Amino acid sequence: MSLSLTSTHWGVYEPEVRDGRLVDMKPFRHDPDPSPIGASMVAATVGPQRVMRPAIRRSVLAHGPGAKPELRGAEPFVEVSWEEALDFVARELTRVRTEFGNEAIYAGSYGWASAGRFHHAQSQGHRFMNSIGGFVSSYGSYSLAAAYAILPHVALPMPQLRMAQTAWSVMAQHTRLFVAFGGMPVKNSQVNSGGASEHELSGYLQRMSDDGVAFVNVSPVASDLHGARNAEWIAIRPNTDVAFMLGLAHTLISEGLHATEFLARYCEGFEPFKRYVMGEADGIAKSAAWAAGITDVPAQTIEQLARRMAANRTMINTAWSLQRTDHGEQPFWMTVALASLLGQIGLPGGGFGLGYGAVNAEGATASTFSGPVLPQGKNPVSQFIPVARVSDLLLNPGGQYDFNGRRMTYPDIKLVYWFGGNPFHHHQDLNRLIEAWRRPQTIVAHEQFWNAHAKMADVVMPATTTLERDDIGSAARDRFIIAMKRAIDPVGEARDDHDIFSALARRIGKAEFASFTEGRSKTEWLRHLYETARVKAKNFDIELPGFEAFWSEGFVEMPRPGKATVLFESFRADPVANRLPTPSGRLELFSSVIDSFGYDDCPGHPAWLEPAEWLGAPLAQRFPLHLLSPQPATRLHGQFDNGTLSLATKINGREPVTLHPEAARVRGIKAGDVVRVFNDRGACLAGVRIDENQRADTVLLATGAWYDPLVPGEIGTLDKHGNPNVLTLDKGTSKLGQGPAAHTALVEVERYTGELPAITAFELPSFVGRQSA
Repeated sequence: MSLSLTSTHWGVYEPEVRDGRLVDMKPFRHDPDPSPIGASMVAATVGPQRVMRPAIRRSVLAHGPGAKPELRGAEPFVEVSWEEALDFVARELTRVRTEFGNEAIYAGSYGWASAGRFHHAQSQGHRFMNSIGGFVSSYGSYSLAAAYAILPHVALPMPQLRMAQTAWSVMAQHTRLFVAFGGMPVKNSQVNSGGASEHELSGYLQRMSDDGVAFVNVSPVASDLHGARNAEWIAIRPNTDVAFMLGLAHTLISEGLHATEFLARYCEGFEPFKRYVMGEADGIAKSAAWAAGITDVPAQTIEQLARRMAANRTMINTAWSLQRTDHGEQPFWMTVALASLLGQIGLPGGGFGLGYGAVNAEGATASTFSGPVLPQGKNPVSQFIPVARVSDLLLNPGGQYDFNGRRMTYPDIKLVYWFGGNPFHHHQDLNRLIEAWRRPQTIVAHEQFWNAHAKMADVVMPATTTLERDDIGSAARDRFIIAMKRAIDPVGEARDDHDIFSALARRIGKAEFASFTEGRSKTEWLRHLYETARVKAKNFDIELPGFEAFWSEGFVEMPRPGKATVLFESFRADPVANRLPTPSGRLELFSSVIDSFGYDDCPGHPAWLEPAEWLGAPLAQRFPLHLLSPQPATRLHGQFDNGTLSLATKINGREPVTLHPEAARVRGIKAGDVVRVFNDRGACLAGVRIDENQRADTVLLATGAWYDPLVPGEIGTLDKHGNPNVLTLDKGTSKLGQGPAAHTALVEVERYTGELPAITAFELPSFVGRQSA
């Protein structure tokens, strides 16, 4: 009997099924440190939150598209047949395309729904949209939007850099000092887009600790560098990392510790950057003493760290979270500049990395071969938005904005089609999003569960989960390709996204159907994608077995590369023959291109720019706590918040918020209390944990608790469950990147003394019969 496996973004598992029921998820035997999130899949996959059959909001069914949008999230649904739901959506797509053009359709869905490469919801949806004439798309990701904008100008595009980051095996051998700005939470490395079959980070941290590697955690939170023994914690004020790095740079330059030969040969623009650092440009020397006043870190600590970094083989790591702040482009650019001053870029174990620990792939000793990929086709519509500007898009049709050197205009969106994502999890300032969500005429959603995303839609079509379909799991820098065999029958009337889009394409037209399906069944598609990848694998010196052998065996284990990667190694060896794709071909500490844009929030060199909200601002008198909303340990984003692992961590049914003992004491709060976390944008309830291993002026509320409004559909109502995005700032990082600034938010916390409202996040919406509609 062949092995039956399923791949998820947090690991590979062997489903155990008895009498057609899923009873267990056994970790993959090749995974040295499997994620516990798999346990949440057992009960949740067949749980009461599943969308069992298609449903249409009552007013829409009765009166047609655009009826009473203010009732989204509050009005009952009417369950309908698949035929009726598909007919409705096909008619609506045709109407909008005919009356307004494809530029009136936004389908900016996210890609974390499935680790499978064929049933990847975003790929399926975009392929379908392209087959019917296109759609307004999104650029970048909530994780890395600022990085996507800044890095092509100054180093390497982020996707290329990620595939070339120095491997952990190299750092274990050569690195002596590892400095982590924003920490390196092992919990984040549980996950990886496309699959995470072999979790290695904990093992490497233990090995490096045993070998005497020194770790420094520059973060408001000590546990941000968990697993590295005896790590030094520098408790920096949130959102001030660039000032800290500038203090390091000033020390290196003023003491003659900077690598002048490296800067001359490999870098562009050192002199204007130096003038800024030394205060020649603006009269303010960015010294350690100057940085101390901003960062709340003693000048001596900054100076001593600079000297240690110059004296040792040093790896600088900057967390992805730091570019999800106001002016988030600056921490990554400053990381490049600081590492350039040290002159160790391109050496084994030295230089910099961006996001080690952010996901499992960063630093993995594995091939960059990514396996099968579903072609999405070409989008005939050229209009797009930066990914995190969804509310701006819907609220400001025809409005103009700047993005990466371009002056752009928001299109007028009439229909939003969302699949494989949940904007009511990952978007900032949910009250503003609710207002924006009332503007389109129609909102269509594919969903597995009745979460806030489904409840806020007009039409909901039930989609299968990973366990209910055959697929292929694969990801770059992951050593296994997984034959994902269906473990259980679809729950309720759930259908694969591919089947839904195929049915819609058939209704829209023969040409559209042919373009989407290419005449292949799902099984034929799996075979085709695998065999196409098999040919591509030869370019990576990888020999894959034929499809039948792969499907029978259950997985393919690919060999480790003969040589582990070192970031910029070839560039260091010959910067002329191996020039970078920047305008100068070198690392740019000053960018004439960015300088030419004239942006006041992103000048031509890395700079300290005061955030819109931070603890050094007058607003901190009203809201004296900085909110950090990290990734949770018990789920992926909002996925499986209804799972056993996540539910077990709730306090009085609410998401935990972590306070320092002193912050709790002065507010009369104790562990286990329910508190109200609030600012001018909104408020939520959360259960209290106490932890001294964080700054007293910082609170942690993990992202991903299902949004649960006290009054469904109402703007400004209390969230009962602890979703931090009722509090976060919906502002672009800068005119350059327009990324999310989720980690720039001030709040206050008070003990909640009223009667606790019941949690309804996991309850179904109301349903009424057709006669009622």
